[in-house]
Amino acid sequence: MQRRPYATGIIGLVIIVLVIISTVPQQILSRPDVGVADFEPPAGIAQAPRAPVLFPARLSDGLALPAVNTVYVSSTGFHISDRAGFLGFWLEHGGERIFGLPISGEVVEEGLLVQYFERARFEYHVDAATGAGQVLLTLLGSQLTLGRDFPDGAPAKGAVYFDLTRHTLRGKFLRFWEKFGGLAIFGYPISEPFQEISPIDGTVRLTQYFERARMEWIPEAMPPYYQERERANGILLAALGEIRLTDYGRLALRDSSVVAQRQAALPDAFDWIDGPRERRIEIDLTQQRLTAYENDLPVYHAPVATGKDGFNTPVGTFEIYHRTPMQDMRGSAGGESWYVPRIPWVQFIHGGVALHGTYWHDRWGTGTRMSHGCINLNLDDAQWLYEWASLRTPVIVHY
Repeated sequence: MQRRPYATGIIGLVIIVLVIISTVPQQILSRPDVGVADFEPPAGIAQAPRAPVLFPARLSDGLALPAVNTVYVSSTGFHISDRAGFLGFWLEHGGERIFGLPISGEVVEEGLLVQYFERARFEYHVDAATGAGQVLLTLLGSQLTLGRDFPDGAPAKGAVYFDLTRHTLRGKFLRFWEKFGGLAIFGYPISEPFQEISPIDGTVRLTQYFERARMEWIPEAMPPYYQERERANGILLAALGEIRLTDYGRLALRDSSVVAQRQAALPDAFDWIDGPRERRIEIDLTQQRLTAYENDLPVYHAPVATGKDGFNTPVGTFEIYHRTPMQDMRGSAGGESWYVPRIPWVQFIHGGVALHGTYWHDRWGTGTRMSHGCINLNLDDAQWLYEWASLRTPVIVHY
């Protein structure tokens, strides 16, 4: 899933989000390592609160949108603007991966300014007392399952139980829910996980419903080798695409009275596909957290595990100078020797120090530093970054 650029010059967006009801590629063998890094270097590589905004009670034709902080998505024919904070919210909270692309313009429904995306419906609310604006998500999961009776869950070891809906969250669904926004983005669970025919591919899938979403588990998205390691090590990994979200925004738009007609691009609107971009990665060693930026707006966050004492991850400003989708890891330093095969999504930034996927532990973001200098990531985060970044992408490592 790729992040695409947005308007150059969007600086310092602050989106106030309040929650009401909830808030294989070929394997490449490495050579013996030198120094305190996981890999040998490759051979030959020398918001400010808003005042209330009044909107026309009709579908926007795009002409009323400001040219600043507006992008145009040519594949669907619609803009995303920040006049109500929709663009910033979309980018900050998962973008295309979580919400999909826009499938309508901004339209007023039942007194609210809204916009439909493939998997969500954004709402702009204004507090009558303070005039502060906020972006919330429609409870499409609850609306689209109205009349369905899901059996209650019960408290259980290893599960999170929600008294309000009498349902639980556990395993892969819990990890995905926590990682990508929890209550604010998905709402409470309104069913237990159960087997159901997927409306997407017709396959029987483990499924769970939420107030704002429907999730399916796609086990084949995880390569068999990593499934094996996951079971052997007793940990939970995440592969990109392993949890799939249903296109609830499309279903809701179909059932609405909105006629979403494609818009022509505004002359000054930023082209979401082909526009220029400035991307960088920052790694906070204190917080053990990685943030990816596009034009100074954070568009992706990931927990990391960096170099342990004696193998500390170097601090400084680097850039990605070599990439490979898979490599074996071997080395000997500081009285330790190691060999780990099939390391995925490897991006070198300094000597043998690289960003890469990790399947032998799940300590990312816990404060436990595990590596011999590299930046360890979960598999899905490593793949996302590999597909998003490129050679010469800046990487800043700091405390």
